[in-house]
Amino acid sequence: MAKYCKGCGVALQNEDPNGLGYVPTLDANFCQRCYKIRHYGEVTINMQQGIESNHTLEKINKIEGTVFWIVDLFTFEASMISRLNQKLPGKDIIMILTKRDVLPSTLSDEKILAFVQERLKEEGIQVKEILICGYLLKHDEESTRNLSRIVTAIQKYRCGKNVIFMGVANAGKSTILNRLMASKDLTISRNPGTTLDLVPLVQEDYTIYDSPGIENKHSILTILQPKDLKTVIPVKPIRPLVSQIFEDQSYAVGGLARLDVVVKGKATVVGYFSRSLPIHRGKLSNADSLWQKHLNGMLVPCVDTSLLTMHTFHSPMKEDGKMDVVIHGLGWFCVSGAIQDVYVRVHKGIQVTFRKAMI
Repeated sequence: MAKYCKGCGVALQNEDPNGLGYVPTLDANFCQRCYKIRHYGEVTINMQQGIESNHTLEKINKIEGTVFWIVDLFTFEASMISRLNQKLPGKDIIMILTKRDVLPSTLSDEKILAFVQERLKEEGIQVKEILICGYLLKHDEESTRNLSRIVTAIQKYRCGKNVIFMGVANAGKSTILNRLMASKDLTISRNPGTTLDLVPLVQEDYTIYDSPGIENKHSILTILQPKDLKTVIPVKPIRPLVSQIFEDQSYAVGGLARLDVVVKGKATVVGYFSRSLPIHRGKLSNADSLWQKHLNGMLVPCVDTSLLTMHTFHSPMKEDGKMDVVIHGLGWFCVSGAIQDVYVRVHKGIQVTFRKAMI
């Protein structure tokens, strides 16, 4: 009988040291990859090796159960799954918004809820309920309160069926489940693609399934090296970087993305990124020479070594004079005021969304 890793769910094997699920001996509970992540913070797989998302959704469809969709508030756009109801026909979906504690405390839950409801309406996605959660890595009253709300939702919506936790990679599925199960068996790290197969967690009269992260090839997280993920993914509340501008400006997000703002008067640009990620601001007229000279030097982390391999997105300013410029997986800028045009340069294949401002 096949044995499966308790951390990521992959079948264990002792024949191919470079293959998934390798263990020196088959009496181990965790594959070698999970063991290294848990004890040394090492990672030996990335999203390019892929967990095929369609394959994961097919497996979820075969389970008679209620879906708890875990969505990272900080990387909300990258966490969206288009046509979700069509991909999971007949499934009741509960949305759990994680990493609330990373967003500014000045942003109210009511405003977050209104923003999310509007975005779901725009995407044509229907859910039964939305829960806002945070502080899940802590063991305090706030964390306990959030977990209790999730337990209540499971009891309310399970209706005698099983429960499936799903979402894009790194949204926080395994963190929630480890707290709910009061264990640390599921492998957790900041690296996308940590869970590799459905992990069944058998309860008294039903089963909870932890599913692999749904692959999002348009998120910058999928192409970054593990060491750079630690820079990009925030673990502390983000501090908005506010600047008033009166002339055309350019903002370098490390060497990963560039925002160019063309103004026709006074404007405001606010950056929402990890504290560890350097943001460099300068005149737009000097931006190209700065990138040519300092990309992969001062401008790090980076994926590209030349502007020629980057793609440019463009949007005129929205009519209400305020919008978010979201770089999927990385963070966002909120721009407002007398702005004429906005340009974003980013690695080819990474998505940029221009949306109504969240904050």
